[in-house]
Amino acid sequence: MKQTKSILPIEQIQSRIFVIRGFNVILSSDLAQLYGVEAKVLNQAVKRTGDRFTPDFMFQLTQEEFESLKSQIVTSSWGGPRRALPYAFTEHGILMLSSVLRSRRAIQVNIEIMRAFVSMREMVRSNEELARKLLSLEKRYDGQFLIVFRALRQLHNPKPVSTNRIGFRSTKSKT
Repeated sequence: MKQTKSILPIEQIQSRIFVIRGFNVILSSDLAQLYGVEAKVLNQAVKRTGDRFTPDFMFQLTQEEFESLKSQIVTSSWGGPRRALPYAFTEHGILMLSSVLRSRRAIQVNIEIMRAFVSMREMVRSNEELARKLLSLEKRYDGQFLIVFRALRQLHNPKPVSTNRIGFRSTKSKT
């Protein structure tokens, strides 16, 4: 099977995939950037064919979801103030976009996005498989390998990074 050259690095797509309401989604503003169109053009195309985009394909973020998402992202790619909250497209919604946006770039980008979703599913599946194998090995071997299994489990499930601030703290003297 011949695979065409990728027009976008998979990491660039995967970094724009978020989990919102239990769905893996890409925001309309990010999709517009990937497709090389303005967000309003993408939104207008979707609105013209709105009956194709059911709530499990696309939904608009609430203000709370949007604020939460903004606070999680370090770089500010959100631009200035928004008139409307962004839409979130699930994998199926992005597939549906391929029937709405028909430019050559849109088709190529859609293919790359689908590959990114597949790649992420494969990573999750291999992680789950590794965890099952590790558990199976742990049950088979006695305490002599306990230290090895603990080390492997820590590598597989790293502790969250501390959110303590780094830097100097000013001390105010009490008078």
